[in-house]
Amino acid sequence: MSEVSLFRLYVLRALYLFIAVGLAVYHWPSVIDPATHWTLSQGYAACMLCAFSLLCVLGLRYPLQMLPVLMWELIWKALWCGMVPLPQWWAGGEIDAEMAASIVAVGMGVVLVPLAVPWQYVFVRYVMAPGERWR
Repeated sequence: MSEVSLFRLYVLRALYLFIAVGLAVYHWPSVIDPATHWTLSQGYAACMLCAFSLLCVLGLRYPLQMLPVLMWELIWKALWCGMVPLPQWWAGGEIDAEMAASIVAVGMGVVLVPLAVPWQYVFVRYVMAPGERWR
C-alpha cells in the first residue's frame, strides 16, 4: 500500500477541521434551535450537513479511513456546480447574489478537497485493491 506522508495527514486533518468548524458555526445553531422552521429540502440539507460535520470530526483522528466522506463531498459539490449554476450561466441566465454566494461556498470544496486528498493512496486503496468477498 502506498505510504501517505505525515504532512499530507496534517493537510487532511486541517481540511476536516475546516469543514467541521465551518458547518458547526453556520448550521448547528439552527439545527439545535427548536424555534427553527424549515421547508422539507432545507431540513434535509441542514441535517445532512450537520451529520457530515460529525464525520469530519472523526476524520481528525482517522484521516485516511474517512476519505470516502471527502469523496462524497467532492462528488456532490462537483455535480451541483455542473448541474445548477453552470448550465444557467451558459444559457446566459443571470447569477443572482444568493447563487453567487452558493457558488463560492460550494466551489471551495471543489478546489480544496482535490488538493488535500492523497490521490495515489486513493487509487491503490479503492481502485486497485481487490473488493470484499460477496459470499
